[in-house]
Formats: sequence, structure tokens, C-alpha cells
Amino acid sequence: MPEPLPAEIRCGLCEREVQHTSRHHLVPREEGGHHGPIVDLCQPCHSTVHLLLTNRELARRYNTVERLRAAEELQKYLHWVRRNRVERISNRRARRG
Repeated sequence: MPEPLPAEIRCGLCEREVQHTSRHHLVPREEGGHHGPIVDLCQPCHSTVHLLLTNRELARRYNTVERLRAAEELQKYLHWVRRNRVERISNRRARRG
């Protein structure tokens, strides 16, 4: 008997069904969010959020899923990722404050 396919789960940002997610602290730990709210994001969304937004911006301006989803900096990415079946992307960047 073949193994059952893993259950798909939904990314909290792009809302796509994906195989894997990771926990994103809505207020980054470096900004005091150790025990704050978290959301499960797919790898492409999680990488892109940290590529385009600083921890300070995340803590002060984008500390809810609704605000993050509405972030102007993420609109082109969200439009693109929702139209493509992408499980992993590589975003390389210099460390931001």
C-alpha cells in the first residue's frame, strides 16, 4: 500500500496550501516578541518578509497578519507567489537592523 500524501497546510500570509511552514514571530524576538503572537508561513513568504522588512518595521508597523498582508512592500511578491506553485526560494541579503 502506498504511503499517504502529507496533509497540506495553509500559509498565514499568501494563504496557499503548502507542504511545510515555519513559525514567524509577528513581533521579532530581537524586538521583544519572545512570547508574542506567531503565524505559520511558507518558506518563500518567510524569507521574503525578512528580505523586504526590518525587524523594527515588523515590530512597529506589521505586527499583525492583516497589516503584514497589506504591506505595500509585499504586494508584488504576494501577487506573484499566489499565481505560482513555489515551495522554496532563495533570498540572499546583507544583514539588516
